[in-house]
Amino acid sequence: MATVLSVHDRRILTAVNSGASSLSFVGSGFIVLCYSLFKELRKFSFKLVFYLSLSDMLCSFFNMVGDPSKGFFCYAQGYITHFFCVASFLWTTTIAFTLHRTVVRHKTDVEDLEAMFHLYVWGTSLVMTVIRSIGNDHTHLGAWCWAQTGRTGKAIHFITFYVPLWGAILYNGFTYFQVIRMLNNATRMAFGMSDHAYQFDSRTDTKALNRWGYYPLILIGSWAFGTINRIHDFIKPGHKIFWLSFLDIGTAALMGLFNSIAYGLNASVRRAIYERLEL
Repeated sequence: MATVLSVHDRRILTAVNSGASSLSFVGSGFIVLCYSLFKELRKFSFKLVFYLSLSDMLCSFFNMVGDPSKGFFCYAQGYITHFFCVASFLWTTTIAFTLHRTVVRHKTDVEDLEAMFHLYVWGTSLVMTVIRSIGNDHTHLGAWCWAQTGRTGKAIHFITFYVPLWGAILYNGFTYFQVIRMLNNATRMAFGMSDHAYQFDSRTDTKALNRWGYYPLILIGSWAFGTINRIHDFIKPGHKIFWLSFLDIGTAALMGLFNSIAYGLNASVRRAIYERLEL
């Protein structure tokens, strides 16, 4: 017997989506604003965070549109949301790649790769969005026109979003593991030296990198319930679970807020803000 979400359930999901997306929009928009206002933040490493926040901001904005009527606006919201959400988690892989190339491989040419990063992120996002149009049959998922009906549409949606998403999660996790392991080894070597200043710097770097090691958990926390919900919907179509849809929509819509806190509110940003407040 099919289980359909009631009108009341759909209203709750719409409110959750709008509220959580608003928080992500404000958080990511704040990072974009800081990058625009503070010249000292316009370094290459933070430029990648800016692109990440910009993608999150636009993804959150189109999520905040809510549940538009069927037709052109529904298609537009579905495609644009898909595009910028894919771009968001792809930008996290460029940040991980940059960190690994700089710390582990000791390369200094990462700034020369910016054009390749743009081609990789925007190009891949566009390709995934175009492929998603195959078997296109949009329906409302309580809060947005992002889901698809029909087994073909659901399978393609999973392949064009959740497969690259979990690929990005695995890549980020492996990359940060290598970086942290190398810094830990450097710290142990530092303790054998007499240069206490070097020891202090190594402990500071390792503390920061250990914090960065939690970054892959942001994507896992944001999309784990969504992944489970998509698999459940594919296996048992028409059997909606309200609490799973609630967690799916709520955690996914908060991704921009989580990214803005973890990636954006670093020591450099806080220092720039404090200096402006003192003035």
